[in-house]
Amino acid sequence: MTATTTAPSAAPENTRPTVRPPSNRLRAWATRAPLLPALVFMIVVTQLPFVATLVISFFDWNALYPDARSFTGFANYGDVLSDPALRKSVWTTILLTVAVVLVSLVLGLALALLLDRRFKGRGVVRTLLIAPFLVVPVAAALMWKHVLYNPEYGLLNGLLHYVGGPQPDWISNTPLLAVEASLVWQWTPFMMLILLAGLQSRDQQQIEAARVDGAGDWQIFVHLTLPHLRRYLELGALLGSIYIVQNFDAVFTITSGGLGTANLPYTVYQSFYQAHENGLASAAGVLVVIGSIIIATFALRVVSSLFREEVGRA
Repeated sequence: MTATTTAPSAAPENTRPTVRPPSNRLRAWATRAPLLPALVFMIVVTQLPFVATLVISFFDWNALYPDARSFTGFANYGDVLSDPALRKSVWTTILLTVAVVLVSLVLGLALALLLDRRFKGRGVVRTLLIAPFLVVPVAAALMWKHVLYNPEYGLLNGLLHYVGGPQPDWISNTPLLAVEASLVWQWTPFMMLILLAGLQSRDQQQIEAARVDGAGDWQIFVHLTLPHLRRYLELGALLGSIYIVQNFDAVFTITSGGLGTANLPYTVYQSFYQAHENGLASAAGVLVVIGSIIIATFALRVVSSLFREEVGRA
């Protein structure tokens, strides 16, 4: 009789359900979830008021006669673009912005070139040069108006009196220049920081090679430094334009919008708080926002190109 052997039974297979990895969409939402409160807050604080301003801009709405408001479509925008005072304020805004940005860029570049060199006390000098940008705008405007420009006890006239010079009333004689000088003083450190960052990102080996080949400081500045700083100059000009176009503090504090210094933000203030023309002021405000968005779009493109250059260099 032969014994039959049976093959051992196979081990039971693992019957646990396989856990699927989370989908890309779930991972994206998990990554963005912590940002949702900030996004909601930003929408509530910025976008909802802008939508309300946009709606009001289509109405003939005077705060003194709230029951007489009526829908006028784009009539307020036509009034903004055709009103001589508003057109003059637009021109003043352009002049103010161009003058402040250009002068701040030139002075900022000179200071950045100075701070890019090594010398004793460079950290202290850098801190002192950055200080004007950290001053509250209203406080800076008040300082220029009373400490520097005052015709009786101002520092500028005090220095002129010491050397036997004239005693001009700076604000009355040169009102727009007085506002521009205070803004240049405040925004030059901002330009200096941007350009200093650009200077410190230069390829030092390329500069040393140029020196070995006999290039002087001026040739290195013209042919190497300036082309490298082109993106940084554009970024400083665009960011400075965004902020200076919206500047209100210096005009309001130094000249109160008089003597031909009323820019577009101050004109919006006059239309809203003094003339109580809510619809007209809202239309002007929307135009300011649109102009700022256009400038900001170019600024973002410059920033993205800078990042691409840095990544490619790395």
